[in-house]
Amino acid sequence: MSDSQKEAAKRSSPKALVIFEAIRREGAHELERPVSALAWSGLAAGLSMGFSLIAQALLGNYLPDTDWTPLITKFGYSIGFLIVILGRQQLFTENTLTPVLQLLENKTFDVLKKTLRLWSIVFIANVLGTFLFALSISSISIFEPETYAEFNKIAKSIVSSGFNVTFFRAIFAGWLIALIIWLLPFAEQARIWVIIIITYIIGLGELSHIIAGSVDGFYGVLANQISLYDFTFRFFIPTLLGNIVGGVALVAAVNYAQINYEHKK
Repeated sequence: MSDSQKEAAKRSSPKALVIFEAIRREGAHELERPVSALAWSGLAAGLSMGFSLIAQALLGNYLPDTDWTPLITKFGYSIGFLIVILGRQQLFTENTLTPVLQLLENKTFDVLKKTLRLWSIVFIANVLGTFLFALSISSISIFEPETYAEFNKIAKSIVSSGFNVTFFRAIFAGWLIALIIWLLPFAEQARIWVIIIITYIIGLGELSHIIAGSVDGFYGVLANQISLYDFTFRFFIPTLLGNIVGGVALVAAVNYAQINYEHKK
């Protein structure tokens, strides 16, 4: 290979097959992790996502109430995701991609069982973390009253739509979060910007994310701003279903079809 060909190969974008293999190996590793490691990492992720609520509320408190305010406050939505993803904590919506690629590559009952085990542990730990975070900020007055007013506004917003709208918004949110994981292996110095830009779009578009939104919802329930019924049936269930569909069907399956094509080349 000539020097020019080597330079071209070095500068060319990685093939989808290379990205697939990097994420699949990570998924295979996650499937083998012990229950305690997954649970503690999942709990940490649920707690960390609470900082998205705090960051948005603080920005909203110190900005004027105008039409353009969300263009800035929604940058706060990215904070929790930055902590979780860069800190290598276990997030449920991230796991709609990584272990599924391993399952698509090795369609066995053992891999399916491990995938369901991983999902169950991480999801329960994530939700527990969001509840504990919401419980702490609703029980202890550590912010200005104006900031708590912003918490209330954010909590009410997650149940402002019906089941169907929330479900379809959640599909796009699950799709985008899984795409972050697809893009990160070769993003290099742009990793932070990939996370910020995509999660900013999720926040700005009010696309429903099961873990980030659960912090808002649990706070709303504990602060008597929304009912448990509305939280469960207008947010939690449709968002959970939509995130799974978005992460699994629209990313893993589509990208796996592309990989199958490259395998046959």
